[in-house]
Amino acid sequence: MAPEIIIIWLVIGAIAGWLAGQIVKGGGFGLVGDIVVGIIGAVIAGWLLPRIGLYIGGGFIAEIINAVIGAVILLVVVRLVKR
Repeated sequence: MAPEIIIIWLVIGAIAGWLAGQIVKGGGFGLVGDIVVGIIGAVIAGWLLPRIGLYIGGGFIAEIINAVIGAVILLVVVRLVKR
């Protein structure tokens, strides 16, 4: 895997994790936690959204939107389990 791809994943993960943290209120996870939440969110959205028939498109912005949707789902589930 090329280093550029890893850097892009980290950037998308950081942006998506931060945005999801702003949407779902609660304690933050810090920079590394936001990146992890964003990357896991991107995987969740990549699996879930096509199964429900939702296609946002391609490109950097679409990938961020997909990752944010997945990260929000992840944060909501984590917060529900914590209660």
